[in-house]
Amino acid sequence: MIEPRNRVVQLRRYGGPDELEVVDAPLPTAGPGEVRVRVLASGIEYTDTLIRRHLYPQTASRRPPLVMGYDLIGEIDQLGAGVTGFRLGEHVADMTVLGSNVEYRTLQASDLTQVPEGLDAAEAATLVLSWMTAYQLLHRAAQVRRAQRVLVHGAAGAVGQALLVLGGIAGLELWGGAHARHADLIRELGATPIDYQREDFTRVLPGGFDVVFDGIGEDGYRRSFAALKPGGLLCAYGYSAGVQGQRRMLTMLMWIARLYLWRWLPGGRRAFFYSINAMRLRHPTWFIEDLQRLLAMLASGAIRPRVTERISLDDVAEAHRRLETGGLDGKLVLCPDLPSRRNRH
Repeated sequence: MIEPRNRVVQLRRYGGPDELEVVDAPLPTAGPGEVRVRVLASGIEYTDTLIRRHLYPQTASRRPPLVMGYDLIGEIDQLGAGVTGFRLGEHVADMTVLGSNVEYRTLQASDLTQVPEGLDAAEAATLVLSWMTAYQLLHRAAQVRRAQRVLVHGAAGAVGQALLVLGGIAGLELWGGAHARHADLIRELGATPIDYQREDFTRVLPGGFDVVFDGIGEDGYRRSFAALKPGGLLCAYGYSAGVQGQRRMLTMLMWIARLYLWRWLPGGRRAFFYSINAMRLRHPTWFIEDLQRLLAMLASGAIRPRVTERISLDDVAEAHRRLETGGLDGKLVLCPDLPSRRNRH
């Protein structure tokens, strides 16, 4: 009898997209307190490219080979001993950081969020990291209030789009920074576009913004901090400018550390760095509550995430290249059941 196998996206060594390969691995078995899921969809994240390049602090101590994949929507196909509250065939969501770009994997039942029936798995997968980051930045970190004036950097990206949509629902007055080609998209999402190449965002709003969300880190967040009004708040959550500028991880960690020193400067402005993993560790129930809320919004039609393309396991390396090139107006989502592009004709 042939032993069932599991195809997984493995990182051979830290480096470029060519270090990713699809390999066969043993089919996992659910242990006590675990479930095994057949993966229906897994987001391909910009964060995955940082992990691949050894620029992500949470995985910096890990040594390849590693199985990639930050999040997933899966269908339970095996229940481990002692698991209650879940059933075979049920769809669930989880954030794993590693190990979700696979056909099958095991998960701790206590970490799972149940997914309402009938939801598109690829759309639901966009919520686990990108939309959750946006929701928690708005409502857990910044605790925004209606009518506040808010600037979103990288507004055309996955988290940026989610910030604009959820910020609009929260009644915020929004500005979105991006390249000029994305101006129509940003207007469609309810914000005033700011063209990075032609406009100085520090001068757009006399008096300054109540809140700035910055996942880019241009100039080590200095200009974002300068764009705040007295008493305003800078929520940093990424450093893509440092990555593109090939800065060392230590340099970017120093940028983050400096944020906390700025609160001692005159003007009462504050800054801090949001990490979805740190917040989940401190408040695990928040993660499930917030994801349930987002899934309910998706089910009701209140939000509709943009899925640019559904891709196969064999096309993950190309997806990483596209993420690093930029210019996408939605999410790339891995669907393991999908055949590779070369086998679709």
